[in-house]
Amino acid sequence: MQLMINAGRRGMRVVLFFMLLSGLVPVMPPAESAGKDFVIVEKGSSPVPIVVVSNAPPMTRQAAEDLAKYIGKISGAKPEIITNAPDPLPERAIWVGYQPRLKELFPKTDFEFKHPEEILIACDGKNLVLAGRDRWDPEHLLVAKEAFESGRKDVDGFQYEYGTANAVFTFMQDYLGVRWLWPGEEDVPERPTIAVAPCEFRYHPQLRMRHAMFFATSYYRIGLSPGKPEADWNRFNRLSLDSLHVGGGHAFGDWWDKYHTNHPDYFALQPDGTRSGYPKPGYAKMCESNQELWKQWLDDVGQTMARHPTIRVFNAAENDGWNCGHCVCTNCRAWDHPDGAPRVFTWQGLSQEYVALSDRQVTFANHLARGLKERFPGKDYCVAILAYGLSRPPPVKAVPDDNVIIMDVNSFFHDWKNPGRDYDASGEEHRLSFIGWSKIAKNHVWRPNISITGMRQGMPFDLDRIAECFRLLGETGCMGVYFDTIWFYWGTQGPAYYLMAQLSWNPMADSKAVMDDYLQRGFGPAGKMVQEYFKLLQGVYKKMVLDRKDWVEAFDDDTFKSADKLFGRAEKALEGAPEKYARRLAFVRAGCEFLRLQTDSRKLVAALRKAGDEADAKDLARARANWAAMQEIARKHPFFWNPGYSGHLRPVADPDFKE
Repeated sequence: MQLMINAGRRGMRVVLFFMLLSGLVPVMPPAESAGKDFVIVEKGSSPVPIVVVSNAPPMTRQAAEDLAKYIGKISGAKPEIITNAPDPLPERAIWVGYQPRLKELFPKTDFEFKHPEEILIACDGKNLVLAGRDRWDPEHLLVAKEAFESGRKDVDGFQYEYGTANAVFTFMQDYLGVRWLWPGEEDVPERPTIAVAPCEFRYHPQLRMRHAMFFATSYYRIGLSPGKPEADWNRFNRLSLDSLHVGGGHAFGDWWDKYHTNHPDYFALQPDGTRSGYPKPGYAKMCESNQELWKQWLDDVGQTMARHPTIRVFNAAENDGWNCGHCVCTNCRAWDHPDGAPRVFTWQGLSQEYVALSDRQVTFANHLARGLKERFPGKDYCVAILAYGLSRPPPVKAVPDDNVIIMDVNSFFHDWKNPGRDYDASGEEHRLSFIGWSKIAKNHVWRPNISITGMRQGMPFDLDRIAECFRLLGETGCMGVYFDTIWFYWGTQGPAYYLMAQLSWNPMADSKAVMDDYLQRGFGPAGKMVQEYFKLLQGVYKKMVLDRKDWVEAFDDDTFKSADKLFGRAEKALEGAPEKYARRLAFVRAGCEFLRLQTDSRKLVAALRKAGDEADAKDLARARANWAAMQEIARKHPFFWNPGYSGHLRPVADPDFKE
């Protein structure tokens, strides 16, 4: 199989603000090139061409088209795109992707990549190169949807790495100054002249798995449709085109149906001596020490590879129903460490305290990982397991092999203080477990279940907590994020999504600078008031998470009175300002109205259910009107919330909903 690799290196001097925002230090150009700016377009004149190599993969070509489009939006003059380097060379050009002639144009630049997803932005005053480490198989650019867990679309233009495309998007954001605030809402500066100072800038993202943070709107779920707002937002914010693809679910959900008749020994021995599949088929646990099971798993991997040759990571995570039905056979229990953290296990008719299964499951994964190396020598295949439930604490002795990926479900996103029945329910305990795994796992991905009461109905996030979490990811060397509980309430949670996207590209970035920029670019003179509004909502979040108040208690009348005053000040500040700021403020204010309607509906729906047949007709009519108003907000403001997820809202806001 041929792999095409394009390369690039560090360097681009960008405006000081964006250097501080990103936390990156550029490599400066030689003194003799200082001051010789590269002019892309000057006062509407014909811009320099964009040159793309003829055999570039689809995402590189698409990125070149995106770049030309935004240069046109900014300056009013759209560059021509030339496929393959013309002869003779143009005197000045933007070069997208590595091309052999770049060695002539940039003789002092290293075009050999050292790191996954590395990007290069370099300018010598005469030419600009936007390149990156691009790895793809020309025979398998089209990948069937079944290759990706929960995928709904075939992926056309699949690459193992998309460095060039992300170099283009970084240039568009950090130098051209474009912002993608939420799907369908972008902020594009207007200036007739675009010039780039000589520079050389190189960067590679630490978090190589980013698409799964907003998986429901990712490249692998909805496909890449230029002009489709969700796809564009993910792509331009450098989420979709990443290099690590790991399923976040459980591996053996269909094994009981496939194998229990002929191979009952694959499944967990129960205390009663049976291999019954307790608690139910989709949750049946495995006898992980059974070598015949290892062989079957490897055989299944071989069949999967034959159908989907681009897959590099294979799931071996135990089934859900995390505390039920685990194997008690002598061989499996021999892998458990006696000093493991205590946990409560359940089997049919039996509950018992026993040690955590982290050592057992890491040992199981290591056997499978070694089997992959033996059966498929020379391949970079990995095994993925979950640190979840009874395996959430780090192991006492077992250490994951170098081709084992730990999908860590320690959920410290919310700072829960009170312990639960699984012994480690506080945010601090989860954080410490995460740090413990980071010390032994070479490949460590954060896969939190971040949902709490109210979040799935649109409750805002705590931006400070987001920043703390991502900084921990950066400090511990985490290699990816997989959030499976984002419900796309852009009208109330949008700033959090934007911050998550920026920190996914660089978890060590200055989150305050990121959000100050977001508020200024998004809301102009009203930015300060919008910031105060979201701080107000952050206070409500903390009441619900830390003080355990319910929704109606947390969203009291004073909250909405304060919000109304802030919006009044914001509207006054926007008098005479460009219309775009008022449009965006209306979107955010609709979020406040949505929260107000929902709070009122919660009171009404609770009263109506309690009253039953004696329910007040006026209350019923008002609750129905509230629900209709919430739906109207979503119709008026696209992407306010994802209507496909309204099932999380209806039980508490729709009086006609029947459970």
